Amino acid sequence: MNIDLTDTTSSQINTTLVKARRSIGSPAVGMVLTLVIVTDEGNHYDALRSASQASKEHPSRILVVVPRPGRSPRDRATARLDAEVRVGSDAGTGETVLLRLHGELATHAHSVVLPLLLPDAPVVVWWPEDAPERPSEDKLGALGQRRITDAASSEDPVACLGLRGETYAPGDTDLSWTRLTPWRSVLAAGLDQQSSKVRSAVVEGEGFNPSAELLALWLAQRLHVPVERTVSDGPGITAVRMQTAHGEICLDRANGSLAELAVPGQPDRHVALHRRGTAELIAEELRRLDPDEAYAAAVQYGVGRLGGTPPGSAGGTPTRPKAGGGPQPDLTAAEQPEKTTAKQSPPKKAAKKATGGTTSRATKK
Repeated sequence: MNIDLTDTTSSQINTTLVKARRSIGSPAVGMVLTLVIVTDEGNHYDALRSASQASKEHPSRILVVVPRPGRSPRDRATARLDAEVRVGSDAGTGETVLLRLHGELATHAHSVVLPLLLPDAPVVVWWPEDAPERPSEDKLGALGQRRITDAASSEDPVACLGLRGETYAPGDTDLSWTRLTPWRSVLAAGLDQQSSKVRSAVVEGEGFNPSAELLALWLAQRLHVPVERTVSDGPGITAVRMQTAHGEICLDRANGSLAELAVPGQPDRHVALHRRGTAELIAEELRRLDPDEAYAAAVQYGVGRLGGTPPGSAGGTPTRPKAGGGPQPDLTAAEQPEKTTAKQSPPKKAAKKATGGTTSRATKK
């Protein structure tokens, strides 16, 4: 059921939601959270489709906020709220409200969203693109227990990661980190099968890929070894190589779906590492609403520790200098923070577990 409301209010939208639930025979509210999506007119369809698919696992009220401040002074001086209410099969397993905020109302989105939040339920705010510099201080972001951004959608993903590290607050997370969950799990499992300490590591991936940067930071922060970031043709992350006294542990994914794990002294095996869609990533993030300490430790470790110019940028080289997580010699001229695109943040304490229940050999070392 779709109901269009023109020049409406939050109170009228709430009344419409109650009437719509009763008309389809489901007066009870069985939703577990409110998902607020802040996007623009051009991207709201894809974001809403991904959120609707994720709602099959996490029934939720989805509020899509589309600010439309207007171009002319007359449009910017007006204030109007248009809404589209979807319940039943058109809204997945929850409810969907598409909010278009016209004119001056576009700068007061929080006052429109606040009355529409589910009572006594967690709130998650997601910016598919154009996230604020400080999500936790944004008026809409302050309403959420979790705040989801995506550095991959920014113009300079590496600089965006540096900004996320500087402005991190408990509850922040990024889809670039969520994309790494299968990689971190497989790498931790490979390290569990080795008794020798990792001496160095190399992460291969596309230039301007924030997930590759985060994976290199995570390895350097957890293993306390030099980590080198190199550029490949992709897609995404293509390989991780870790040198040990017994040989090289290699996780190689050349085609973007099937990877090969090679561990010294054991037969090679194939691992499914397909590139997941946005709906799967959002569903994973909605499974846990507590602060992600592993992400905080990695992103606050500092992109500047990788040194050099971001791969693929103008004047950059295809290979970054190595970075170590433990006591290291003084940084060279190419590794000084002023040469990087992001300000170096001081290292934080490592999270208790980096892969959601899998204790890696790196942690014990």
